Amino acid sequence: MASALLIVLFSVSFAQEAEVNGDPAKGESLYNANCAACHALDKRMVGPALGGILERLQQEQGLGRDWLHSWIKDNAALRESGDEYAIKVYEEYNQIAMMPFPQLSEQDIDDILAYTSKPSAEEEEKVEDTAAAAAVDKKEDSDGASTGVILIGFTVISALLIWIIFRVNYLYKLTAEETVFGETEAELFSLKKSFEKYSKFAYSLMGVLSLFVLYALWNIMLAVGVDKGYQPEQPIYFSHKIHAGEQGIDCQMCHTSAKYGKVSGIPTTNVCMNCHYQIQEYKGEYIEEGKSKDFYTKEIQKIYVSAGFNPQDLTYNEDSKPIEWTRIHNMPDFVYFNHAQHVVAGEQTIKDAKNVEQVCFACHGRVDQMDEVQMEKDFTMGWCIECHRATEVDMNNEYNKEYYAQLHEKLKKEYGKQATITVDAIGGLECGKCHY
Repeated sequence: MASALLIVLFSVSFAQEAEVNGDPAKGESLYNANCAACHALDKRMVGPALGGILERLQQEQGLGRDWLHSWIKDNAALRESGDEYAIKVYEEYNQIAMMPFPQLSEQDIDDILAYTSKPSAEEEEKVEDTAAAAAVDKKEDSDGASTGVILIGFTVISALLIWIIFRVNYLYKLTAEETVFGETEAELFSLKKSFEKYSKFAYSLMGVLSLFVLYALWNIMLAVGVDKGYQPEQPIYFSHKIHAGEQGIDCQMCHTSAKYGKVSGIPTTNVCMNCHYQIQEYKGEYIEEGKSKDFYTKEIQKIYVSAGFNPQDLTYNEDSKPIEWTRIHNMPDFVYFNHAQHVVAGEQTIKDAKNVEQVCFACHGRVDQMDEVQMEKDFTMGWCIECHRATEVDMNNEYNKEYYAQLHEKLKKEYGKQATITVDAIGGLECGKCHY
């Protein structure tokens, strides 16, 4: 019905209300079903703001309920009749004709007008806890020092203590008197003699310490380039849980090339504007702890800054700039990875797979449950190999039957007719598959 009231007028409601014979509660339900896609009560969208529309129309144009009924029922017929104000509204709103609503009864329209004259408390309420949300700092990841770093620190401290013992022993020799307690000659502690005396134990201890140091260095080297848990702060707070989880948006809605391209693609601002041209504020039920609806709405405004979009009059300007998203997943240059190959084949592999999202989850984790996306898996060579060894190949589909015809017969002889064929059996462990 938002389209149903495409009449120009401003967002300010007059305190004085005309008498409306309708049920606001029923009107709210009708409004949400017919009008909310194009209209808001308090601001202009595709159509004008509808809060207090009947009162404003009477005040500014001298038109009443009957005109609104005619406009809502069939605005095209009203324009064709030569109604000046109907034509003016049509021209002002870029000649976007709203759909007619002949199915609405006179009482239905009165109920809607009653609702727009007395909007619900939920529509009027504005969440104003931004300060509290801003006060909640993003928790820093603190997994603690790694085993390797601790071992290296222990080694350095041990070496420092040994050096201190040498220095103290040397200084003690320089300052010691010839006799101690009268005529008794002091037997000074000698680290060299102690080392010679307990040489086997000393060498064993040094060997153990060397093994610890080598083990620590090995772990550090293995961790190079492994960024599991990496979760950078993005220029716009984007919740995958809201979009992919609560709203159920398909991954390929934004990552358009994931199924048919080498890379998944990072959505441009234009992709965001496909929805947020009309969705200008967050009205969902889910709110992350420490956040608010007002917080999410302000993040939406950042999209408009990037697009050079004015949400008040729905126009674009030339003052636009791209959103500089921080990349999370990035394969090394010496690794070849093709999204299309894995997504298409993966759809046939994952049991009970109903959509491509389940294939995405295999590598990226449950992004539909993440408020902020992080790197969920190791993405090491060993991790990929284990996946190839565990993932079954559907040898019954038409493509594999034809492409792997000879190989399939060979695999049957090697592994048996009933054997499970996994990716490694069809070349999934060949170096040239992943490394140029």
